[in-house]
Amino acid sequence: MAIRRFKATKDNTITNAFKANLTTRGTGSNMGESDILEVFSIYAQANTASSELSRVLIEFDINALSASRDSGNIPDSGSVDFYLRMFNAEHSSTTPTNYTLTVAAISQSWTEGIGLDMDDYSDPGASNWIDASSTTTWTIQGGDYLTGTLDTVSTQVFPTGIEDLQVDVTHQVEEWLNNNTASYGFGVFLTSSLEEAATSYYTKKFFARDSQYFLKRPVIEARWNDNRGDDAANFYLSSSRVPAADNLNKLYLYNYVRGQLQNIPGVGTGDILLSVYSGSNSVLDTSKIGLPVGGGVVANGDRNITGSYVSTGIYSAEFAYTSSGITEIYPVWHSGSTEYLTASAVTVNTFETQTPYPINSYKTSITNLQSEYGSSDVAHFRVFVQNKNFEATVYTIASTAVEPTIVEKMYYKVQRFVDEQVVIDYGTGSGNASYSQLSYDSAGNYFDLDMSVFEPDFSYQISFLINDAGNYYELKDKFKFRVIDENDLPG
Repeated sequence: MAIRRFKATKDNTITNAFKANLTTRGTGSNMGESDILEVFSIYAQANTASSELSRVLIEFDINALSASRDSGNIPDSGSVDFYLRMFNAEHSSTTPTNYTLTVAAISQSWTEGIGLDMDDYSDPGASNWIDASSTTTWTIQGGDYLTGTLDTVSTQVFPTGIEDLQVDVTHQVEEWLNNNTASYGFGVFLTSSLEEAATSYYTKKFFARDSQYFLKRPVIEARWNDNRGDDAANFYLSSSRVPAADNLNKLYLYNYVRGQLQNIPGVGTGDILLSVYSGSNSVLDTSKIGLPVGGGVVANGDRNITGSYVSTGIYSAEFAYTSSGITEIYPVWHSGSTEYLTASAVTVNTFETQTPYPINSYKTSITNLQSEYGSSDVAHFRVFVQNKNFEATVYTIASTAVEPTIVEKMYYKVQRFVDEQVVIDYGTGSGNASYSQLSYDSAGNYFDLDMSVFEPDFSYQISFLINDAGNYYELKDKFKFRVIDENDLPG
């Protein structure tokens, strides 16, 4: 589950625009109950020097976000990125092009209000161009914002004007979560140079938090890369033809106790050691295999790999392997003289010598896919991939178990089935931008999906993208499921 969304709890449009008479400004108006948020700049409508502006205020429940981190549902600071996402609302008025919007943290509390009117600006309410609430005025008309450093301000350019807003607000959200600044949300408005320009930028509209369109409501989206590549079935002998990073193999220890992951008492969240042995028929030799420097091995010839804590009950260790004469190894997890687990045998593969350019064709299935999920479920999908061009050995043909093809770079996308609206797009970048990358282990690929992202009572479709031989291509197999409201589930 490498993507999680947090919905807005308050939003409003504030303005100093002229009312219909073009003599009185609607600075006291409030649009807190509107289903549309609006940013504009109108120049010289009332006279040659007049300028009319509107700005968006939007706030999120940081306590809910903090609770999600405390419960382990989102990673610690430094391991997750946060994006403010707002979605374009089509309209019949003129939409500007080639403009830039600023997103800045609001520096004092404000009240949403219950106004609706976005035409005559006649509704009184709480926050408006002059007042933050019924008892407090803004220090500066139009709202008070933290704009002292680049870390508190984000911008996005809109070439065509109808793009969605998607800006990285990680720094500010972490400031709120660490209680370094109070959380009053964001202001969204044209850059100061555009607000002051002798031209009009009318008008950019976004869907508000009360919009009937569930997937268009503004959110803070947490993204992180939770990909785990367990090389127990994808283990390779080091090769001089391979970059150093690709010569490293990573193995995992999953400490299940009565079906639940639990930390090892003698290790907790600290380091753990891993050694590898040769052997046959599950009988281990007495001596550990020496290893080259790299990963958790600090010196050539060391026989212990220093592993680390990943999450509750999960530990990992990374190392290169150069003993070409030993093609089957047994990983043993320990700390000093205490051995915790002797894992199953790991087969050592070798990188192929020069071959013709591979033309692969993959068949996929989600082996545990259900037809329906509740809106609060977190589904764990097990994805079985098979290369249809795989040449089976005699053993494979005789065996009843078909081994999966391990795909190291595989990504998922989810669309609403009825209109193909993309809810979660492929994340193929580096770091946390690879938020939709699938993990893998000896049983194949897998990923988790938070169903609260999806609007209930609709069907959705999962697609997969593979990076094969350096090229990306989408697989033909698609997988459909439906999300229903928890109250509709039986029992």
